[in-house]
Amino acid sequence: MKYPIGMQSFERIREGGFVYIDKTAMLYDLVSTGSIYFLSRPRRFGKSLLISTLENYFLGRKELFQGLAIDSLEKEWAEYPVFHLDFNGINFKKSDALEITLNKFLEDGEKRYNINPDTSEPGIRFNAILEAAHEKTGRRAVVLIDEYDMPLLEVMNTGIPSPVVEGDIKTLEDYNRNILKGFYSVFKLADKHLRFVLLTGVTKFSQVSVFSGFNQPDDISYDGRYDALCGITKDELLTIFKEQIKKLGEENGMTEEETIAKLKRKYDGYHFSDNMVDVFNPFSLFNCFKKGKFKDYWFSTGTPTYLVRLLSDNHENVNELAGKDYSAAEFVDYKATRQKPLPMLYQSGYLTIKGYDPLLDVYRLDFPNEEVRSGMASALASDYFSPENYSDSWIVDVTRTLLSRDLEKFKLQLTAFLANISYRFQRKQDAMECERHFQYTFYLIMTLLGKYNTYIEKETSQGRIDCILECPEYVYIFEFKLNSTAEVALKQIEEKDYALPYAADARKIYKVGISFSSETGTVNDFDYSPRL
Repeated sequence: MKYPIGMQSFERIREGGFVYIDKTAMLYDLVSTGSIYFLSRPRRFGKSLLISTLENYFLGRKELFQGLAIDSLEKEWAEYPVFHLDFNGINFKKSDALEITLNKFLEDGEKRYNINPDTSEPGIRFNAILEAAHEKTGRRAVVLIDEYDMPLLEVMNTGIPSPVVEGDIKTLEDYNRNILKGFYSVFKLADKHLRFVLLTGVTKFSQVSVFSGFNQPDDISYDGRYDALCGITKDELLTIFKEQIKKLGEENGMTEEETIAKLKRKYDGYHFSDNMVDVFNPFSLFNCFKKGKFKDYWFSTGTPTYLVRLLSDNHENVNELAGKDYSAAEFVDYKATRQKPLPMLYQSGYLTIKGYDPLLDVYRLDFPNEEVRSGMASALASDYFSPENYSDSWIVDVTRTLLSRDLEKFKLQLTAFLANISYRFQRKQDAMECERHFQYTFYLIMTLLGKYNTYIEKETSQGRIDCILECPEYVYIFEFKLNSTAEVALKQIEEKDYALPYAADARKIYKVGISFSSETGTVNDFDYSPRL
C-alpha cells in the first residue's frame, strides 16, 4: 500500500495509486445543501487534501473520481471558475508577506480575466474578478481558502511592530487583521457571483474582526454530520487497513487485538462533536504503518510557535486545563489570550472532547491520546526547565528506577532535580503558587515517562488524589504536601482510602507521600508504603 504522507494533491494521490479514504459522499452532501462553509481542524488532518478534492470536483474532473461514492451521486460534472488561495508555507512574520501573497493571487485572477484594477483594495479587486468570472463562464465562482488564519496565528502575541502605524494598528497582528478584513469583505459584496466557498483553518472565526461585514459561513467544525470529513474513523481503519494492522502487529510481536488497542491509545481519541465519533490522526497512522513503529509522528513535526508562546505566557498550567468540564462557549470561542488559552488548545487538537453531559450542557476536555499527552509535556518541559537539569537521558533513568520499584533512588533523583531548577521557580512568595509549581513540575516529569498513564488531581468519592501513576505491574499513588511531612501525606491517602478504586486490580499498590519545602525549593520529606 502506498501512503500519501505529506501529500495535499488529490490529483497526485489518485493518479499515483496512493491510498485515499473516500470522503466524497460527505463532500457531495456539503456542496448540495449549502454554499458558504468554515471548517476548523488540527494541522495535518487533511484540510488541504479536502480543499484539493473540492477543487478537482468543481473543475469537473470526473475521471479522478471514478470508483468513489460521488461517482454515482453527481450527474452533471460541470466546470466552475475556481479560485484557490493557500496560506500554507509562508513566513508571515515578514511585514509585507501577506500583501505580497494577496497581490500575487489577485494579479493572477486579473490576468486570467483581463482586468485592469483601478484600486488597491483587495476586497474590491477580488469582487471584480469574481464578477468577471461569472459573466465570462456563465457560472458562479468557487472560492477555496486553505489555512485562512495563518497570517494572524504566525504573529499572534509576538509584538512585532506594524509597518504602518495608524490608530489602533500598532502590531503586525493588527496590520494583517486589517488587511484580511478588507479582503474577506468580498463574500458579502460578491454574494450573487458565488457558487461555493470553503475556508479552512485551525482557529474558529467567531468574534474575529476580520469577518465583520462577512456573510457568516456555516461552521461545520462541530457538526456531527461531518465529524469524519477529515481523519480516519475506527471502521475505516479496520476495513481499509486490515492487512496493515496484521503486519504491524507481527513486526512488533503483538496480536491483532493488541495492535488495534495500541493504535487507539496512541493515535485515536479525537472527537469533534457530542456524537463522540472516534477519529484517528491520519498523519500518525500512515507513518506508523509505513515505518512499522509506534512513534510520535504528528507531534514530532513541531508544535506551532504561536501555541508555545501562548502557553509560556499563560498563568494556568496545562494539567489544570485538561480533564475538566467546560461549556461550549469557553473553548469554541476564538478569543484565545494569555489568560485564556483553552480555545487554542482545543482547536489546535491538543485537547479534545472526551465526554458530554446533556443535562448540564458541558463538555469534558482532555488530551486525545498518548502521543499528544507526552508530546505536549515534552514541549512544555523544554520551556519550563533549563537544559542543564532536563534531558531525555534523565527521563530514561527515572523510568528505569520506577520500573524496578527503587523508590529510594527515585527520591534522590527528584530531590536533585528540584534543587537544580532555576531560582525563578523556587521560593515563591505565594504558598498556593509554590504548591502549583511543585505539582506542575511533578506532572511534567511523570507524563514524560511515556510508559505510564498519569492522572493529576484524580477525583474520587472521598476527594482528589494529587497524582496516580499506572505502570504495567504497579500503581503509584502520590500525595503532596508543602512545608509538612511525608507522614501527613501518607495518612491522608489512608484516611481518604485513595487506593479503593484499585481494590480489584492485580497490580501492586504503592502509596507515596512527598513534602516539598518552599524555603529550599526541593523535597524535604519522602516516605512510602509498603516498604520494599
